[in-house]
Amino acid sequence: QVQLVESGGGLVQPGGSLRLSCAASGRTYTTYKMGWFRQAPGKERQFAAAISWSGGNTYYADSVKGRFTISRDIAKNTLYLQMNSLKPEDTAVYYCAVDVTRTPQPRPVRSQIAYDYWGQGTQVTVSS
Repeated sequence: QVQLVESGGGLVQPGGSLRLSCAASGRTYTTYKMGWFRQAPGKERQFAAAISWSGGNTYYADSVKGRFTISRDIAKNTLYLQMNSLKPEDTAVYYCAVDVTRTPQPRPVRSQIAYDYWGQGTQVTVSS
């Protein structure tokens, strides 16, 4: 079992910044990748960013590329999402997720089925 706790959400004006954190605990020693997904009101949950845990390779949705930066602190088992130049369309509940399952082939980083555990989500609202 892995427990994920997100923090750092809130209300921010357009053009502002926020930094989300996701603290992982439990069976984290087999972490392969972690990701951030988001769900806007009335829409399905979508991929935002992901990072391979050991190599640090990063992946982004086109909608956030150049504005968001995903990073991790292995010693602290913590995932981050630095969000800059925020837009009203970034308003959503942000979820972190972790992949701890060893598979013959790496599971696709942008797919929700590639993650085993999820946090409870943190609300990000971008509004003036």
